[in-house]
Amino acid sequence: MNTQLHDLTLGQWLEHWAETTPDKEYIVYSDRDLRFTWKTFNERVDRMAKGLLAIGVKHGTHIGLWATNVPDWLTFLYAGAKIGAVLVTINTNYKQNELEFLVKDADIQTLCITDGVFDGNYIDMTYAMLPELRESQRGYLISKRFPMMKNVVYIGQEKYRGMYNTPELLLLGENIDNKTLKEAKKKVSCYDVVNMQYTSGTTGFPKGVMLTHHNITNNGFFTGEGMGFTSDDKLCCCVPLFHCFGVVLATMNCLTHGCTEVMVEKFDPLITLASIHKERCTALYGVPTMFIAELNHPMFKMFDLTSLRTGIMAGSLCPIELMRAVTEKMHITHITSVYGLTESSPGMTHSVLTDSFEARCTTVGKEYPHTEVAVLDHETGEECQVGVQGEMCCRGYLIMKGYYNNAEATSEVIDKNGWLHSGDLGVKDENGYYRITGRIKDMIIRGGENIYPREIEDFLYHLEGVKDVQVAAVPSKKYGEEVGAFIIPHKNIKMTEEIVKDFCRGKIAHHKIPKYVFFVNEFPMTGSGKIQKFKLKELSLKLLAEQGIVPV
Repeated sequence: MNTQLHDLTLGQWLEHWAETTPDKEYIVYSDRDLRFTWKTFNERVDRMAKGLLAIGVKHGTHIGLWATNVPDWLTFLYAGAKIGAVLVTINTNYKQNELEFLVKDADIQTLCITDGVFDGNYIDMTYAMLPELRESQRGYLISKRFPMMKNVVYIGQEKYRGMYNTPELLLLGENIDNKTLKEAKKKVSCYDVVNMQYTSGTTGFPKGVMLTHHNITNNGFFTGEGMGFTSDDKLCCCVPLFHCFGVVLATMNCLTHGCTEVMVEKFDPLITLASIHKERCTALYGVPTMFIAELNHPMFKMFDLTSLRTGIMAGSLCPIELMRAVTEKMHITHITSVYGLTESSPGMTHSVLTDSFEARCTTVGKEYPHTEVAVLDHETGEECQVGVQGEMCCRGYLIMKGYYNNAEATSEVIDKNGWLHSGDLGVKDENGYYRITGRIKDMIIRGGENIYPREIEDFLYHLEGVKDVQVAAVPSKKYGEEVGAFIIPHKNIKMTEEIVKDFCRGKIAHHKIPKYVFFVNEFPMTGSGKIQKFKLKELSLKLLAEQGIVPV
């Protein structure tokens, strides 16, 4: 395993492979048979970079990107990176108020958009935010509410009033000479901010996390090293690029190892399975709900997945039984997990290829190279002894540059000793492996008893008929909080509240047995696949009210 830190920018990595393996496939969209070699993709990126220069984008400019994993998503990432611009990723599920908050908070100068997703029209929302756009000549936008905004780019062929489209941007790039691009590239350092991602808002108000070339390329590199990646690997990326999972653990992994990245534009279990089958992918990433959807797809057995060897299940706490099913049924014999957060670029710990099956299924591995990880007592700040639960913290090259324009919030999560505080609970075992036991704010306190949802979730996964489960607090007048279990059952399996409680009786402590059991079709999720537990609390009150039950 190579543990060397690299000082290359995204653009330098891209150019390295364009020169070293020019004809090897880098980006593939299997469902539409769209393929870019390293050379052809790098050429497109250079044209796009010159197009951005033509409309006034320069070193330090913030470019907003609001799109699913469309083919030019990565083009804009690298084009901006080459000239020192900062790509601000926008959650594809954002609605009007969230969009406007981010655009203003992030000081976006150029906004790049697609049509949108099924329940949100990005064109309409952009015009609602920028009504002046309908009367503006392209590149001459003057907005009263968003004075920093100068350009809107539509990613595609269609033309919209006041917006550039992709072909026009590429054409404008042809009028910029290569010397101008070279001069722009010289100003870029690997320690410059290249990507801003807004915290997903599972808790608190979204904040812009500033990540540098050095942060994300090295985190991606070490992730690949931990899974034994070489340029022969093909990674199926069905996780969203606007999140660290997609843009760092997947994309930066492939960028630093010269791999092929097989893209899925918007997660669909069928397209994912078909892409793996057709391209003979060797690795697959996903959050638990994605793997569950793939395993339970009615056409699952039609696809040959024997080419798979490794992958990452992350983004939320991963059920042990699910990891075993992925290993046995999807042939991912070396499934791994990464633990971290956006603020740590994101990987803090990683269970790697050489770890035992048990370690990969029951822990989140050990710290990344050049990374210090410590379990700290939440009250005293002292490091906890082996086996004692505390807050997961880290420091090293991977720590964000800070929250954009928010020094106060930055100081709340990065302490005076340089430790980044995750807000997650964990323990370190005698062999140096870490286990995540829950989130500090997810902890249920019932009559003074601390209850950790993860423990109950892992237990309920053993009940036949449980497809997925989340445990969260339900308000209680008597105890402060009660345990609520939210279960997605398998089809054609009879399940009742009493069956669930009977399964628990005598096997887990009385105070841990769910007081309330809810059967649901899905969990409230962020766009990056994280379950919003605070919304489960809200949902419980709604479901109880519908049943005429008042929490006691």
